[in-house]
Amino acid sequence: MGYPKVTVVGAGQVGATAAQLLLLHDVADVVMIDVAEGLPQGKALDLMHLRSIERFEPTIVGTNDYADTAGSDVVVITAGLPRKPGMTRDDLLAANSAIMRSVIAQASQASPDAVFVCVTNPLDIMTYLAWKESGLPSQRVIGMGGVLDSARFAYAIASKTGAPISEIEALAMGAHGDAMVPMPRFSTVNGVPITQLLDQSDVEALVERTIFGGAEVVALLKTGSAFYAPAGSIVAMVRSIIGDTGDTHPSCVYLDGQYGIEDVYLSVPARLGRGGVEDIPVMPLDDDELDALQASAQTVAQAVDSLGLRG
Repeated sequence: MGYPKVTVVGAGQVGATAAQLLLLHDVADVVMIDVAEGLPQGKALDLMHLRSIERFEPTIVGTNDYADTAGSDVVVITAGLPRKPGMTRDDLLAANSAIMRSVIAQASQASPDAVFVCVTNPLDIMTYLAWKESGLPSQRVIGMGGVLDSARFAYAIASKTGAPISEIEALAMGAHGDAMVPMPRFSTVNGVPITQLLDQSDVEALVERTIFGGAEVVALLKTGSAFYAPAGSIVAMVRSIIGDTGDTHPSCVYLDGQYGIEDVYLSVPARLGRGGVEDIPVMPLDDDELDALQASAQTVAQAVDSLGLRG
């Protein structure tokens, strides 16, 4: 059978792990591209050696040439400098802006009909930059942030309550970073909001751990940053896009009035399908939740303005 084609830009830990999961789940044929000669080719060959062991059918090729990515259904952009201990996501802004501009120009020319999933940090700003530079409809340029943040929230809840992870639904919205907005009222154990299960101080502690979940991993690793959960988050989104499922994922999407937010990319629940963002169902937030989300959006808007992208 023929498989859809997914390009993964960046053969580092996140990109290579995402490629591996796409193959293991029989989602798509993969092209992994990187500026480093030999790196994507070597990792692709290693993954092809895995085929007979894991019995997956899709194939992967590694390349340094965007011509090999032509006609992709989805392009996942993981290329960029990772955070190091003591480095904030905003510290990455200038260097990764240059990388994103180069990548999106070449990738969108090779695959003008693709849906683009951006992973490079600082996530919300880089996704806005990718949209502006590509000239594509905003529905086809999406960022991966909310799926990962929500997964970290779910872990924190499971650790505190001891509940099976299968019984936990968690939601985090807003910017991917310190301005994240975990939503305790919409995060449940067996259908019961954690605000009804835990003391306020416990809920606040879980929110704090979620916001700094990525930094916690960075501090422990000492070199590099998270890659297993980010890769899994990418693949969850790509499966919904490739499969045209219409599943709802908290995704970094373009807001043009939803939640009273204009001209900003921010993570909110969105239905994903073959065209990218199919719909953005607006959550019934209370005043405090809405204020927090709008404040988070303002931090993103200010960073985007610093790049001169808006207006």
